[in-house]
Amino acid sequence: MSPIRAGVLGVGRLGSAHARLLSESPQFDLCGLYDTDPERAAKVAADCSTVVCGSPEELVEQVDAVVVAVPTPAHRDVAALALDADCHVLVEKPLATTVEEADELIAMAETRNRVLGVGHVERFNGVLLAVDEWLDRPRFIESLRLAPFQLRGTDVTVVLDLMIHDIDLVLALAASPLIDVKAVGVPVITPSIDIANARLIFESGMVANITASRVSMKPVRELRLFQQTGYFSLDLRAGTGEVYQRRDPSSVTQITGIESLVEQRRVEALDGEPLARELEALADAIRGRPSRLVLGPAGREALVVANRITREIEEFSDVVTQDP
Repeated sequence: MSPIRAGVLGVGRLGSAHARLLSESPQFDLCGLYDTDPERAAKVAADCSTVVCGSPEELVEQVDAVVVAVPTPAHRDVAALALDADCHVLVEKPLATTVEEADELIAMAETRNRVLGVGHVERFNGVLLAVDEWLDRPRFIESLRLAPFQLRGTDVTVVLDLMIHDIDLVLALAASPLIDVKAVGVPVITPSIDIANARLIFESGMVANITASRVSMKPVRELRLFQQTGYFSLDLRAGTGEVYQRRDPSSVTQITGIESLVEQRRVEALDGEPLARELEALADAIRGRPSRLVLGPAGREALVVANRITREIEEFSDVVTQDP
C-alpha cells in the first residue's frame, strides 16, 4: 500500500515534531511544509528531508493529508483551506475557537468524506494505554496540569490551552451526559485566565475535578481515578503510575493489613511516542481501519465544555468585581 502523501502547516514546537514523525513513518510520505517564519520552515524542512512550500494553498494541492499546527485562532481558516482541497486533516487541539467554527469544519469533512481528526494526544499517553484494560466506569477523577509560563498558547485562555486535554479525557471516560459545571479561575500574567479549576458532574454520578495552570514553577501532569474495583494514580508526564485494586474477598484467608485486602501494581508507559501513535491512528482512519483517533465531533464536545467552563469563570469574576 502506497504511503499517504502528507504535509504540515505550521512548524513551531508541535508542528516540527509532527514533521519529524511523518518523515520517519512508513505510513506517510512527507511532501512538504509551510510556516509564516521562513527561517524556521527551512530548518525543519532540512531536518526532515522535505521542501518548504511557498504558501498553504501550494501545499494542500500536493498532498492527501495535512497536519494543522498553527495558532488556535487560525485553526478554522487553515483547516477549511485543507478540507476544501479534499485533504484529510488533523487539527491540533482545540478544534477551533468557537463551536460555530467547529461545526463548519465538521460539516465540510462530512460533505467531502474526509477524516477530520483533533490532536488530543493525551489519549495516546503510554501510561493511560497501559491501564486501559483495568478502567471500568470511574466514579471520581482528579487531574492536575501545571506548566511554567511561556508565550506560546497565550492567544487563548488556559482552559483552551491546557485544560482541554483533561476535559477530553474526562468526557471519554465518563461516557455520560454532563449535567453541571462549577468553575473558578483568574488571570495572573496575561489578560485572560491563567489558572482555572472546574468541577464536572455527570448524569451517571461521576464527578471530575480538573485544575490547570500555565504560571507554575514546575510542570506537572497527574491523573487520579477512583472506581469500584480500585484506585489509579498516574503521572502522565513521567509515564509511571500505581494501581491499587481490591482483592477478591474469597481469596483473602486472613486480614493482616491493607496489603491483604488490596493489590498494588506499578505500571510503566508503553514504549513509543504518543504523537507517533496519534499519527498511526490518523493513517488507520484514512485507510478505513479501526482507529483511536479523536474525530471532529469529540473535539467539538470538548470545546463545548471548555467554553462552558470559561463562561462560568467569567460570571464568577463579575460577581467578585461587584463585591464591596
